[in-house]
Amino acid sequence: MSNIWKEILVGAGLAVLCFLGQAGVNVGPALLLIVAGFFIYYFMPGRELAGTKVGVAKNTVQNTTFVDIGGQEVAKRELKEALDFALDRQKTAVLGIRPLKGILLSGPPGTGKTLLAKAAANYTGSAFLHASGSEFVEVYAGVGAKRVREMFEKARGIARQQKKGAVIFIDEIEVLCGLRGRHSSHLEYDQTLNQLLVEMDGISTDEQILVLGATNRIDILDPAILRPGRFDRIVRVDLPDKEGRLHILKIHTKTKPLAADVDLKELARQCYGFSGAHIESLVNEAAINAHRRQEDKITWQDFADAQEKVMLGEKLDHKPPATELKRVSIHEVGHAILSELVRPNSVASVTIVPRGQALGFVRQAPSEDKYLYTKEELLAQIKVALAGAYAEELIFGSMSTGSQNDFSQASRLAKTMVLAGLSRLGIVSEDIGPNELNYEIMRIINTEGLVVREKLIPYKRFILSLADVIRTEERLEGELFRGYFSKYQKNLSTENEIAAEGEQSIIAC
Repeated sequence: MSNIWKEILVGAGLAVLCFLGQAGVNVGPALLLIVAGFFIYYFMPGRELAGTKVGVAKNTVQNTTFVDIGGQEVAKRELKEALDFALDRQKTAVLGIRPLKGILLSGPPGTGKTLLAKAAANYTGSAFLHASGSEFVEVYAGVGAKRVREMFEKARGIARQQKKGAVIFIDEIEVLCGLRGRHSSHLEYDQTLNQLLVEMDGISTDEQILVLGATNRIDILDPAILRPGRFDRIVRVDLPDKEGRLHILKIHTKTKPLAADVDLKELARQCYGFSGAHIESLVNEAAINAHRRQEDKITWQDFADAQEKVMLGEKLDHKPPATELKRVSIHEVGHAILSELVRPNSVASVTIVPRGQALGFVRQAPSEDKYLYTKEELLAQIKVALAGAYAEELIFGSMSTGSQNDFSQASRLAKTMVLAGLSRLGIVSEDIGPNELNYEIMRIINTEGLVVREKLIPYKRFILSLADVIRTEERLEGELFRGYFSKYQKNLSTENEIAAEGEQSIIAC
């Protein structure tokens, strides 16, 4: 109803009340009811039951294209193929292909699931209706199911008007489609899911409606929603590989002025484990760093600082005392030494600038992306994690609480070894007893700790000298660290050769 008709009705109602009041009729109860209805309609939390709820299934025009999305070539290919079925219905009808009803995008946060859904709507020229799973769930019975019906009715109406179809995108769909029977207090969640199942079953082949869902918790979804005929395809949207990260970097740096020392390929290698959202934030933070320095170009140092900020947080104002700073620098040098010994060229930077919960940090950049790890590689990672604590012990004779996170990381790696059948126990069941599991984890950590202690002893002088350099500079890039390290190794090798020659001369005498 338009606002004009609302004003006419309100005016007419007030005129009638005034007439009745002048005629001697008691209009008090009527006024009380009107005031109560006004209060309920506008101020009570359940007013959306009257159908005034807005925000669910918003229809927007999308400008995002698949070209704007990097690092997800497999996901884009699968999604495009499903969309082509809807675009070329004549060819699919000849081959007897049933258009897909739903596609589920599954993957870690920040990998581009929402962007893929927007690009899908743009690709088909369809209307894009988006909602979050939490918008369908209320404490009032029947509200969620009602909103699901309204969403599909709205999509069908738009599809008929535009004759190009509609894409319904439900983000965080695990809230709406969680395993039924988990909520014993009430059945509102189950009723909402049941209504979604019915609506997806009711999509006919003539209706150009595609349902897209996004989740990072596919393990808790109800099996009924995953069967063919509802979500026909599950598209995995994983973290990008090195080439994907490079593609994303090129997209986000396309309009930004870069200095000559910025190597995007090297930056993509160092950003191992970053999602698309992390990379976008990295580029933005690098630009902010350049702005703070009042420079007109973004340098490599800006990107290096931005990496640490994205991973650990902003620099902290407090500065540890001199004694703690010395311990922190020795701790980080220990990590860096073992990292270079077990994986050459893996250290990207060493810093003692406090960020977040970390007083110092050694940033590592693997030469290539890894998807499988051998026993030797896991043991190498455990050595690197333990090296900081044993460097402290070598210099000060004791460890500190700064090694707590390192020990937790080493325990997780050792537990992975045990459950993967790479320990002395061999293949084990997931139900292995906690005592036996803990004993094997401690055995692995203690054994590797002895190895780390022996490896660090020849580098005692190097740890002390480089710790002094880091306390002065606060940060060393990987290349500079390797320069100091290789020079010390050459001197150490020369000293060992001289010592060996001296021993041989003594034996000869």
